[in-house]
Amino acid sequence: MQNFYVRDIVKATKGEVLCGDMNIPIENVSTDSNSIKENSLFVPIIGERVDAHTFIDSAIANGAVAVLTSEHDEMTGNVPYIRVSNTTMALQEIGKYYGKLMIMPKIGVTGSVGKTTTKEMIACALSAGYKVFKTSGNSNSQIGVPLTLLKMSPDDQIAVIEMGMSMRGEMSRLSELVELDDAVITNIGVSHIEQLKTRDGICEEKFHIQDAIHAKDGIVFINGDDAILNKHKSELRHRIITFGLGNDNDYFATNIKVKNSGVDFTVNIKNKGSYDARLNVLGEHNVRNALVAIAVAERHGIEVTEAIKALAGYEGVSMRQQITDVNGVTIIDDSYNASPDSMKAGIDVLCDYNNNGRKIAVLADMLELGDKSADYHKEVGGYMAEKKIDELILFGTMAANIGDGFNGSYKLFKKREEINEYLLKNLKSGDAILFKGSRGMKLNECVDFLKENYNG
Repeated sequence: MQNFYVRDIVKATKGEVLCGDMNIPIENVSTDSNSIKENSLFVPIIGERVDAHTFIDSAIANGAVAVLTSEHDEMTGNVPYIRVSNTTMALQEIGKYYGKLMIMPKIGVTGSVGKTTTKEMIACALSAGYKVFKTSGNSNSQIGVPLTLLKMSPDDQIAVIEMGMSMRGEMSRLSELVELDDAVITNIGVSHIEQLKTRDGICEEKFHIQDAIHAKDGIVFINGDDAILNKHKSELRHRIITFGLGNDNDYFATNIKVKNSGVDFTVNIKNKGSYDARLNVLGEHNVRNALVAIAVAERHGIEVTEAIKALAGYEGVSMRQQITDVNGVTIIDDSYNASPDSMKAGIDVLCDYNNNGRKIAVLADMLELGDKSADYHKEVGGYMAEKKIDELILFGTMAANIGDGFNGSYKLFKKREEINEYLLKNLKSGDAILFKGSRGMKLNECVDFLKENYNG
């Protein structure tokens, strides 16, 4: 943050200063009392289990120069206390206010699967011509998005903002906070279907990202291979550009070939021409991600060849199909999250990987899939039955349904420690092993264990 002061916080939140100097500069905003940086405003969030107002004194002791509060009516002292009715909503209004001061093109990214990877690829392609600001990690929530906006700088030239939702109304609220030039919708899957009931309901909520588009010539980029997006695309109010593998898309890929743990393909642009491209990551889903990255980059004035060149240097995102060699064993760490579509994509990456030994899949529960969870797990197993998987290892209460769909032999473990012990004894040089499951299943701990303990 630059050129922002306590008085701007007051203006943005319509809050009341209970004490302190309104001219104190604010350079950072934090919701964590233990991670206070220089000239920070501390925002105490009231969660389901913890009310962070109890950490205000700790935040000040750690260097916070101002705080928000919804639980104080009178205060004295040098540190400004700003009274607001709701600290979460106040944080959002601060992000909205500051974001409007940062005049640059902004692209929003949403979808059921692949938001973070797509955001990273778009940023990579745009880097061929701009100083790019992008969401850090996957800070795409009701708290993450405003904190993201507050990290922008006047030095940035273009921004890629990841926007997520899990419940009805959340995308509508995020779209009130951000003024976008364009939006990208990667797909409509079944993540969070427990709350939104149907894929059509998920699509309806995702489509609220278009409410954030303020540019008169704003564009919505959609995955033209996605049946639900195609079904509802007439509901979009802005110009649409499609991307995908089907040749009816505006940007589509042909001649996809896996080579040396990467993908070669041809980028085809309607009414323009074809271009050879190379990614050093695996998976058809990443080809789609690259297509929309190229489309967005071209939209913002970057030559297609320059965007393709930039994407050749893309190396992936932590815990999202990160490939590491550990003493002759290839670990594919895709443990950040899971849904049926992303499970299938991870399995494809494992099967496409060029290794000399076995292909082993370690799969855990997919969470928040509602009353059809067992069916979704069986669906993944059925998909695997048609692939070359040498060994299937399952973990969790629902994962056994993957085994039922697989219709082959598998091992089911109840503890991560049991998985670690088994793999340590049975892995061989040349094996490739995929770890995939919802974040709450913590398969990343198995990945870390192998990296630290497997000696070949």
